[in-house]
Amino acid sequence: MSKILVFGHRNPDSDAIGAAIGLARLEAALGADTEAVALGHPSRETAFALDHFGLDAPRVIERAAPSEVMLVDHNERQQSVADLDEVTILKVIDHHRVANFETTAPLYMRVEPVGCTCSILTRMYAENGVDIPPDTAGIMLSAIISDTLLLNSPTTTDADRIAAEELATIAGVDLADYGNRLLRAGTALGDDAASTIITRDAKSFTMGSSTVRVAQLTTVDSGEVLDRRDEFLTAMRAEQQSAGYDLYLLLITDVIACDSDLMVVGEPVDAVERALGVTVVDGHAFGKGIVSRKKQIVPQLTEILAGQE
Repeated sequence: MSKILVFGHRNPDSDAIGAAIGLARLEAALGADTEAVALGHPSRETAFALDHFGLDAPRVIERAAPSEVMLVDHNERQQSVADLDEVTILKVIDHHRVANFETTAPLYMRVEPVGCTCSILTRMYAENGVDIPPDTAGIMLSAIISDTLLLNSPTTTDADRIAAEELATIAGVDLADYGNRLLRAGTALGDDAASTIITRDAKSFTMGSSTVRVAQLTTVDSGEVLDRRDEFLTAMRAEQQSAGYDLYLLLITDVIACDSDLMVVGEPVDAVERALGVTVVDGHAFGKGIVSRKKQIVPQLTEILAGQE
């Protein structure tokens, strides 16, 4: 029997990779033969965290069959491995909505409304009486910092705060100092083309009859990104047309100000305006206090688009 593969969503962020490592190691401690893998290469932020705690990046897969699998940080099929229909899903640990998901066999599914999957996993280690190794604690902490913008996002719960403090102690780092260094590492644009940058953290959603792509880019200098607005909009239009998305949104989140600029291509733009309470002019809008794709964009836009059917 091949190893049980544990992985997060496509275009993995720190939670997708951190949670895969965390769950794979927990299951191994409980006697399962597991391997953490990924559906893409780590982002700059995640690479910083892996290097800081001396961890290797999980190997990248395109297909999972014939292995059994466990999913973390996602459940929607369009965000998962290409051959998900061909494998047996044993577990799902997630903190997002449940959509476009069904299985032919019973499974363990744990979905909680917290800021990060790794906050759930921190409790799972305690519930099973398994100690968290320092390097595992470090990458799981990095996921919580990333997903909650160092506990400043509206998605942050007391469970995230408690887990972050516990993991920071185990990992031997100062939460605030390490958190700021991690977030800054993830905001560097480098010399990458806009077409590459918009794929770093992007997810596809079915909203009513519409297919919507929502990418997010964190930054400490939104002006640096907005100076390249035309380049980003061109790249978004090209991907929207090639992939057939109805709408493509890019959330440019300032991790210091905790606000976001929003770039929009496709239709219906008025749905975005009504859902988010913004005005889109020439493909751009400003979202005061909007920092969370999961809590402040996807539910509101889904409600509007589903209601138009």
